[in-house]
Amino acid sequence: MTTGTVLTFYSYKGGVGRSFTLANVAVLLARWGYRVLTVDWDLEAPGLHHYFGPKLIEQPERGVVDLAHDFLRGAGAPEGPRDLESYAVRVGVEGGRLDLLAAGRVVSGKLEDSYSKRMQALNWEDLYQRGFAAYLERCRAAWTEDYDFVLLDSRTGVSDIAGICTAHLPDRLVVVFTANDQNLDDVVDVARRADRARDRMPYDRPRHSVLPILSRLDNRVEYERAEQWQRKCAETVAPLFGNWLAQTVPVDLMMRHLTVPYVSYWSFGEQLPVLEEEVPKADQISYALETVTSVIAQDFDRTDVLADNRDAYVAAARDRCREFDLDVLVSSARQSKVAAELIQELHLLGVRADRSLSGDPGFLAEATESAQHLCLVVEGPLSRWQITESERFLRHTLGPEGRHRQLFCLLARGIDRDELPGFVRNLRHLEFTPDVRPVQVARQLHHLLTATGAEPDQEALRGAAAALRALPDTLPYAERFVLVEETVRGMAAALDHGDLTLLLDRSADLTFLGRAHGDGAGVPAPRALLDATRALLSRIDRRINAFTE
Repeated sequence: MTTGTVLTFYSYKGGVGRSFTLANVAVLLARWGYRVLTVDWDLEAPGLHHYFGPKLIEQPERGVVDLAHDFLRGAGAPEGPRDLESYAVRVGVEGGRLDLLAAGRVVSGKLEDSYSKRMQALNWEDLYQRGFAAYLERCRAAWTEDYDFVLLDSRTGVSDIAGICTAHLPDRLVVVFTANDQNLDDVVDVARRADRARDRMPYDRPRHSVLPILSRLDNRVEYERAEQWQRKCAETVAPLFGNWLAQTVPVDLMMRHLTVPYVSYWSFGEQLPVLEEEVPKADQISYALETVTSVIAQDFDRTDVLADNRDAYVAAARDRCREFDLDVLVSSARQSKVAAELIQELHLLGVRADRSLSGDPGFLAEATESAQHLCLVVEGPLSRWQITESERFLRHTLGPEGRHRQLFCLLARGIDRDELPGFVRNLRHLEFTPDVRPVQVARQLHHLLTATGAEPDQEALRGAAAALRALPDTLPYAERFVLVEETVRGMAAALDHGDLTLLLDRSADLTFLGRAHGDGAGVPAPRALLDATRALLSRIDRRINAFTE
């Protein structure tokens, strides 16, 4: 069974927008259909309950501090959803599920008066000596069983609490920083310290993948200075991209996608702009937050597609859990008898189909996606709004795992294909003529709709690419690199022979071999192995691109 992913949002300094980013990412993930738990582990300055306050179904009665005190009293850790309900409370967001595990009990929007005393009474070193690590492991298992994403809001700086959030609990780190030297000096080192701490733990955790987010960059006024600092930040955090960013994607380009701009309107109070800017424009803060959320939802993968088509990348993350109102939307000229008959026949075949009613390109730019697929009926010159509708659909289309969105084209007899726009000429065409009954065309379209699905070859390639990117630069023992090198050669041979089932098996072996073990001492990978890994990853990336282009 698939388990959820635990991500810690960390910042070395306060005031960088870490909790703001986490809260908005959580809301987006929930609105996109994911099950999300947020945990306020910034115990000395908790604040997530303020962001979610107006949306809380009820006030939190218990929190993280209560988890620790319950452990001291000998209570067992939450073992499943029912136990979790006594700690977490629901946040009212349409779409999926969003819950909050606050720092402690909240009364009238504020932490209860005894919170500070109870929090300060906890000695985290003593808790771990008493077996709190195993207790947290049971909590973590319950959380990842019940949620797709668990987002931890960590205390800043270097502390026992920050260590729990950066080393013990997470699968991945999200490091939020601003454009100043105080933040940049430590943003890379925090990941190294966390990896060293993980190596000393008795739990099998892979090397961290770290998502750096440049926050509160004011590029509206001081444009040139913002550009200089953005380049400086990209150069500094470049090592953090090493084990997950596609090799074809420049670091500075990725850093631009991971920059959350400063917008003065949202700097007052604890706000959730993603609830107000539901269809954000490129200059709005929610646009950047959508991009960040998409990288998290896509498991830090397919970044080459993000670099090439941001809108499609976001749409793929958003639509992975989404249920569309319609199977297919039929776009045609007004008064099209063919479109009406086609929709009627599709209904008889059980396809949820309807006609596009918008002839206003401006409306299309603001509209939400109501159908999984689009069918373009061409009986003459394409109208401006048909072209706009089709181009918009393609910009927002990228087949996520197990689910494709497609643009189909239905041509009338006598249409000169050479006069069609390029993106229409390159589509697979269905044809209708007076001697072809609409039911026959509907059956062809129905077959194509029901035949859509994930390409197994593509999934195998993605799995291999992810395993290669996650391979650490150091391992505790030199002997293990011999096994790693043998596995990489086996993957290359499987790719040469087109045996993608074997490629997937070897990828699983590589993932196991790359897991961190030992006491923190590391032996660097041989140069020949690094070169072979990069070469194989480049080949696989080219194959993946061939599917998506």
